[in-house]
Amino acid sequence: MTAGICTILLLLVSNVFMTFAWYGNLKLQQMNISTSWPLILIILCSWGLAFFEYCAMIPANRIGSQINGGPFSLMQLKIIQEAISLIVFTGIVALVFKGEPIKWNHIVAFALIVLAVFFAFLNNDKTDTQKDKTEIEVPNDIPDNNDK
Repeated sequence: MTAGICTILLLLVSNVFMTFAWYGNLKLQQMNISTSWPLILIILCSWGLAFFEYCAMIPANRIGSQINGGPFSLMQLKIIQEAISLIVFTGIVALVFKGEPIKWNHIVAFALIVLAVFFAFLNNDKTDTQKDKTEIEVPNDIPDNNDK
């Protein structure tokens, strides 16, 4: 499995845990399970889920980062994570929080996020074969006229 695919799969797992850590308490409240729980207990349960989020997120970032030989820059990793976060969130809302509408403006927002991912991967760095034609290379072996 390539580092890029492994990174994306770990980010998916991480975001599932993150979404339940952040929003699962609302579902428990909706189901009348946690209505009498003190807030500190709800926070501790969320932290427990967040532990598993980090168990996937940290390896994803380490495997995927160019710093460690992975395929993604830090900016690309963050934009991928945000896009995955919204995809996972939307899926969980559709499956778990039935009745929460997805409106046209949400779809437009998701399309713009997909465009953000596209632009994050758009490479506009100049390579040696694509140098600006106005650059002039001066060879190092030209004699200096002041050396007479």
